[in-house]
Amino acid sequence: MWRNVVSNFLTLAIALLVVLGGVVTWAKQQYEEPGPLAQGICLQVESGAKFRDISEELRAKGAISSAYIFRAGADYAGKADKLKVGSYLIKPYAPMEGIVEQLTIGGPSTCGTELNYRIGVNGQQMILREIDPATGQYVEAAKFDPKAETAPEGFAADVAKADTRLRVTLAEGATSWQVVEALKSADFLTGEVKEIPAEGTLSPDSYEIKRGAKREDLLADMAARQAIALATAWENRAEGLPYKTPEEALVMASIVEKETGVAAERPAVASVFLNRIARGMKLQTDPTVIYGVTKGQGALGRGLRQSELRKATPYNTYVIDGLPPTPICNPGTAAIEAALHPEATDYLYFVADGTGGHVFAETLEAHNANVARWRAIESQSSGN
Repeated sequence: MWRNVVSNFLTLAIALLVVLGGVVTWAKQQYEEPGPLAQGICLQVESGAKFRDISEELRAKGAISSAYIFRAGADYAGKADKLKVGSYLIKPYAPMEGIVEQLTIGGPSTCGTELNYRIGVNGQQMILREIDPATGQYVEAAKFDPKAETAPEGFAADVAKADTRLRVTLAEGATSWQVVEALKSADFLTGEVKEIPAEGTLSPDSYEIKRGAKREDLLADMAARQAIALATAWENRAEGLPYKTPEEALVMASIVEKETGVAAERPAVASVFLNRIARGMKLQTDPTVIYGVTKGQGALGRGLRQSELRKATPYNTYVIDGLPPTPICNPGTAAIEAALHPEATDYLYFVADGTGGHVFAETLEAHNANVARWRAIESQSSGN
């Protein structure tokens, strides 16, 4: 009899193990395979949130098939206590395993509202955007110039939300004075700027910041990035360049930045000025003269006068030899690279070509012909 009891027990135990193994296999498949979510959703993880609550919310929103399997998988992976605060875009058919990874790995939020304060050469704009979970694309909710316009209704409330991401984006070619003046209108920043950073030392880039961050700390971050960009480019510079210091290369980069907005042209533009230096020719570039007039404090807003082109100033490259004493704007990495890796050309001149770019020439005769064509284009455009 005991043999029958033992035999039956073993049989039952084996059957239970087989069933359990099947359940575990099925649960593992559920955890790793694509989920049931047909359209993306935003998920907000607040400070102090529990994995159980998050799992139930995901199940209720149709992102996962089982809250229990979701929690068990997270616990097995050792991530059940590693939830990170933030707003997350849960993409369609995301597997439980991927969602757990997303919610515990950290990093910037991927859903919700973003305020991007863009500082450019011709002004500044506050741009409020929100992620559309269905498409995963940003939808613009508001745009205005805080120095000239009143914020639209509801803007302050949206910016005050805990999950709103704050970003400052500096465009290539803005001056340090323009940057400091624009930052004064950023209400989400704090503190005064005691001194305007040296021209050229701020890196045009996008900076994600925390509410209440100090303006001077943001400027320090911009300066640190520019120092790294310049040092890296200088270390790997082409041979035979006339610069004695990285700072001279930065001056050239700022001129290149102001002369063209076409990225592909920058190395050619740099070659023109370097060829002129090599031949003992004056640079004769208008942006340096303009900087000498405005001191970098905004746009000139008119054409240069003949008296300004003749006046001897440290920035009038129609009068002085070589480079001006400082950069004339904050150049981007591409312009710095162009100054230190110029195109190999014999160009000495360039002029606008009517398409937003420039046409280059090796001789004055060819340049004058290009200038004549450009003036004809200008005349046609003005209707004369």
